[in-house]
Amino acid sequence: MPDLLLELFSEEIPARMQAKAADDLRRMVTDKLVAEGLVYEGARAFATPRRLALTVHGIPARQPDLKEERRGPRVGGPEPAIQGFLKATGLASIDDAKIQSDKKGDFYIALIEKPGRPALDVLAEILPVIVRTFPWPKSMRWGERSARPGALTWVRPLHAITATFGPETEEPDVVPFSVDSIEAGQTTFGHRFMAPAAISVRHFDDYEAKLKAAKVVLDPQARKDMILADAKTLAQAQNFELVEDQGLLDEVAGLVEWPVALMGSFDQEFLSIPDEVIRATIRNNQKCFVVSDPKTGKLTNKFILTANIEATDGGNAIVAGNERVIRARLSDAKFFYETDLKTKLEDRLPKFDQIVFHEKLGKQGERIKRIERLAAEVAPLVGADVEKTKRAAHLAKADLLTEVVGEFPELQGLMGKYYALAQGEDASVAAASEEHYKPQGPADRVPTDPVSVAVALADKIDTLVGFWAIDEKPTGSKDPYALRRAALGVIRLILENNIRTSLIKTITTFVATLLESDAVKAAESPIAIAPSLLVFFADRLKVQLRDQGARHDLVDAVFSLGGQDDLLVVVRRVEALGKFLDSDDGKNLLAGTKRAGNILAIEEKRDKRTFDGAPDPSLYRQDEEKALAKAIDQVKREASAAVAAEDFAGAMSVMATLRPAVDAFFDKVKVNDDDPKVRENRLKLLNEIRAATRAVADFSKIQD
Repeated sequence: MPDLLLELFSEEIPARMQAKAADDLRRMVTDKLVAEGLVYEGARAFATPRRLALTVHGIPARQPDLKEERRGPRVGGPEPAIQGFLKATGLASIDDAKIQSDKKGDFYIALIEKPGRPALDVLAEILPVIVRTFPWPKSMRWGERSARPGALTWVRPLHAITATFGPETEEPDVVPFSVDSIEAGQTTFGHRFMAPAAISVRHFDDYEAKLKAAKVVLDPQARKDMILADAKTLAQAQNFELVEDQGLLDEVAGLVEWPVALMGSFDQEFLSIPDEVIRATIRNNQKCFVVSDPKTGKLTNKFILTANIEATDGGNAIVAGNERVIRARLSDAKFFYETDLKTKLEDRLPKFDQIVFHEKLGKQGERIKRIERLAAEVAPLVGADVEKTKRAAHLAKADLLTEVVGEFPELQGLMGKYYALAQGEDASVAAASEEHYKPQGPADRVPTDPVSVAVALADKIDTLVGFWAIDEKPTGSKDPYALRRAALGVIRLILENNIRTSLIKTITTFVATLLESDAVKAAESPIAIAPSLLVFFADRLKVQLRDQGARHDLVDAVFSLGGQDDLLVVVRRVEALGKFLDSDDGKNLLAGTKRAGNILAIEEKRDKRTFDGAPDPSLYRQDEEKALAKAIDQVKREASAAVAAEDFAGAMSVMATLRPAVDAFFDKVKVNDDDPKVRENRLKLLNEIRAATRAVADFSKIQD
């Protein structure tokens, strides 16, 4: 079958856009092919700084012929309807239509046969549309044509289009189309400096090989592998280690078509700056990797850059240019760092009284005071020293006003730790400056130092309560204040540190503290905030447990009991419930409980009443009723005791003893007895089954 080769050759595409652009090109072309009945075998897309490329193999040479029956108006229908039918179907006369009968009468049917077109013609039709409608985040117009109506917009000036189609063993056809006077052809270009001449290409294998010969590595992953391998080799040659950085590697691979790794150095005096500042300076400004000494674990005064050319001088001029820039940047960073050290963290705090945190939540200074107070209240729950916790919360945000964090916002918290240690603060107080922001994602570590945990909980819960109070909750995919991440952070802090706390009480305390401020413009009722936030936490807990392989419906089953706001206990209940439901006893008891619930729902709806209250033992007519009632009484007593002792596995074992009695009851007893009193009594007994199982969970929330 024929293959398609498509390349869109332009000026440099921003590295951050390349991966998505390649995926968009693949998706748009293949979706259009499938929509046109051209089902392909496979597709791969590539990106370099100057080109997007796509190969689609196994495309049929032509579309399949289509036969379609289209139903028309009723025989004898209005003339306008018949004429409209003829026009829509292309029939010359109504005599050319068939007549088909059904229950509603006789109708005209048109048989439309549409011969398939050559795939080359289809491609010539769809490819220019894709080019013109390509979804770049930002695009531009250029040259004389830019003034014309409908001028092409592209991320950077588009220079050439390569589009060939044909079997691998034959000379391909050029797909005949043009976009804004750019004619599709078989010509591409190699490396801008080392091989700029035009290259004639045929199929993908030919295209990829000729590009490589012209100093262009087409596959982004291949470029990454080359950069990483060469950088490691350079570092190891001097007994150093490359500090790997996947994000930087992805970016650098999008900046070069022919990667060449080179090593440079900077003055030893800059090693007095914290390693993270050196790394951020070199990474952000020059897109270079840093190198560490494996003996000390500290950075060395070396860096590795990735050039886009094999320079005739071995790269000496390129290295020297990067060294000059890095020297200047590190000099600035050293000045910022040393300037920051001259001012104590607490002396920076008054400035926060002039900085608005949120227009409805007051100033940042007020928020810091609130976090300090709340962290002190949380401290005993996590075993933290109260005075250290207050001090940590007092200083935790201070580094936001430092020069280094102003230059490198990603170092917030970390620089606070360095400055706190430099001014002689306790190690736990200093660590909290960095760790109170954690965890920032599912892969981020969770603090374990009690002081850090207390400040982190206070910071995150204050954020959640504040934005809940002003009714700025997440909606759909929008979460501008990262409240979902904050809630997941609270959950992980609680679970991974085995913290026992009532979320409702904690949130209520935070609400009261928040609303003491006149600057807070609450939109939510204070009474409604805590229950609403608890539901949000339940939803986030489902996400957390689902990621760990647990069932989200079990979280609902536990939370539905009411009063379940100790997350550690909830998770233990869910774990025990999950194990129980995996057993035969659990599955059968769930089925029996669901059956009881379904019968009750039907009868309660019919009778317009509930069947609460204890059954009357004198109305038991069969041994199975008596056995079930006895089993329920025992299970209620023993399961409640086990739950009170937080022996959830034991509670599930007790629940398992109910299964034989439930099975026997449904096997032998007719619930809807002819005697109304007996019927009512048996329905009350079914309600007792439901009540007994609620000692551990609301089984009605569990999916079969």
